[in-house]
Amino acid sequence: METILLFAPLVGALIAGFAWKIIGDKAAMWVATGLLFLSALLSWSIFLGFDGEMRQIEVLRWIESGTLSTDWAILLDRLTAIMLVVITTVSALVHLYSFGYMAHDDNFREGEDSYRPRFFAYLSFFTFAMLMLVTADNLVQLFFGWEGVGVASYLLIGFYYRKPSANAAAIKAFVVNRVGDFGFLLAIFAIYLTVDSVRFDDIFAAAPMLAEMELEFLWSTWTATEVIAVLLFIGAMGKSAQLILHTWLPDAMEGPTPVSALIHAATMVTAGVFLVCRMSPIMEFAPNATTFVVFLGATTAFFAATVGLVQNDIKRVIAYSTCSQLGYMFVAAGVGVYSVAMFHLFTHAFFKAMLFLGAGSVIHGMHHEQDMRNYGGLRHKLPYTFWAMMIGTLAITGVGIPTALFSLGELPIGFAGFLSKDAIIESAFAAPGEISQYAFWLLVVAALFTSFYSWRLIFLTFYGTPRGDKHTHQHAHESPTVMLIPLGILALGSIFAGMIWFSSFFGHTDQVAKWYGIPYAEAGAQSDEGHAEDDDHGEAKAEDDHGEEKKYGGHHYVLTGAPGEGAIYIAPDNTVMEDAHKVPYWVKTSPFIAMVLGFATAWLFYIRVPSLPGAFARNLWPLYNFLLNKWYFDEIYDFLFVTPAKWLGGFLWKRGDGNVIDGGINGLAMGIIPFFTRLAGRAQSGYLFHYAFAMVLGITLLITWVMISQGGAQ
Repeated sequence: METILLFAPLVGALIAGFAWKIIGDKAAMWVATGLLFLSALLSWSIFLGFDGEMRQIEVLRWIESGTLSTDWAILLDRLTAIMLVVITTVSALVHLYSFGYMAHDDNFREGEDSYRPRFFAYLSFFTFAMLMLVTADNLVQLFFGWEGVGVASYLLIGFYYRKPSANAAAIKAFVVNRVGDFGFLLAIFAIYLTVDSVRFDDIFAAAPMLAEMELEFLWSTWTATEVIAVLLFIGAMGKSAQLILHTWLPDAMEGPTPVSALIHAATMVTAGVFLVCRMSPIMEFAPNATTFVVFLGATTAFFAATVGLVQNDIKRVIAYSTCSQLGYMFVAAGVGVYSVAMFHLFTHAFFKAMLFLGAGSVIHGMHHEQDMRNYGGLRHKLPYTFWAMMIGTLAITGVGIPTALFSLGELPIGFAGFLSKDAIIESAFAAPGEISQYAFWLLVVAALFTSFYSWRLIFLTFYGTPRGDKHTHQHAHESPTVMLIPLGILALGSIFAGMIWFSSFFGHTDQVAKWYGIPYAEAGAQSDEGHAEDDDHGEAKAEDDHGEEKKYGGHHYVLTGAPGEGAIYIAPDNTVMEDAHKVPYWVKTSPFIAMVLGFATAWLFYIRVPSLPGAFARNLWPLYNFLLNKWYFDEIYDFLFVTPAKWLGGFLWKRGDGNVIDGGINGLAMGIIPFFTRLAGRAQSGYLFHYAFAMVLGITLLITWVMISQGGAQ
């Protein structure tokens, strides 16, 4: 079953890409889509029936070279099962959605080869590469999938190849990701150098030894785990668009909207988060590296949220939202609650894919207009799309009832994003260290900004009076059913996914351990009586009838698994997940308050007093331009890297290639050789006495050389 799940998208890609002329356009598209739905059904079967026990399925022998031995094998554990569901579900729905969205495309001319089978082939190939990545049981196989995803994203982002902006965006994504991949490759080299293996079970078993080993790197001495963890995270930064290597993600919106939903919402960009969680046995022994992960994740979440406040392209708003939410995931992984990072990855897939597909439905209905300033009043024209976008917005902004106010037993009530995002914020507060507190406050502020720009999108698009071209508004229409069905399915996940699986991802220690296949044991019984203890922030907190120990029924559990004995590894001294349940109520309610403030501000700006945004932009124009220009990262990179690279390329082209290489060859071919040719030609005079003189001269020189050489020998 696992092998069918893995290779079905590849078969669909081959059929859609090469056999469409034989079986026809629609048949190729349906074959590719049907095989994706088959993979999705098998993925859900594995996910719901998985018993938590890790197992490996060998596909074929692959690379044998010296001590390097890698098989192509499927590693099936809870981490893999989660990613299988995310990838295949979103991809299958995107395939179905694309039937309507790509039915008529003005970027392609009538009479040329059909673009639709090629588009479906690229989608299926991307899905296969992503499945290869998440099912890998060694780093070489994972890296092949990693690079396959990069190739597929290049093809999909640049699918509109006649648009210069699409080609530039595809190249930008490819180049920026290669920068991160260089760090990933160095991590693989370092692991093979120290462990003499690239298999996960060997690497994880050697993690305690690597924590004691020292490596010379960048003129300093570090523990091997610190070096490897930082290099792995650099790879993750590129793929998951974290600050510094984030600039490719917004430009990638040049591709068709289904591409945005598939690659940049739920699958490719989460590969970095998956990598960090997969390598948790290494990360747990690298405290300095994880501190860096927390810092950069929180900074990215804040940065992207600020930029999203002022973007006008509907797809770019959601793109920066993706960048911000990925920052949340890395904060969770950095503080050691990998289960919560995967929780947000899981819920984010539903509501972010739905937001992108909903945006695509708006763009489709508005004849490919993407500027929200030209929308307005569309909720009556596009009612189903409106409610889908509304559900996605309620999920991403974190609408729910904080447990401090009300819950069903131990289960909070709210949309998917509410439960997973709040779990991250609570974990950041509970984690020790100043960087964790920095992350907590930045994530709360990012939650406020997320609420503002998300509701700004809803109000500008669906409320108010129509703006822009009247003809476009008059002919605005709801999308076909084939595009609305995926929205409905994703809406169910956006509403219920968090509440259904909350305990499995962020429950008690024993619940999470069972879910991820981690060995655990009961540490001892605790009294039901309330008691006071000092937390990491120096506050005394009482465990009353609502306390965590009461919920445990008086039992306390500890994780006993060694590195590699579960889908994730949590060190014995890592109690962040347990402590996160005990944070003060003001911490639990802070994201809710931030969400309400963001909603109220957006309502004031875009419904109550629509003139306020313009007034703020005029009065605070330096800040507005700073955010509108995305903190000037593109301009800085253009000055530091692009312009010097172009100058160097031009210099080597004109001076190196033109003057030195071409000039040298041309000078040799057109100057020196003709000169000697002319000299040799003069010797061919046609007079006998010239030839006789040359012969006598040659004989004289030869006799002289022989006599001198013999005399020297004697």
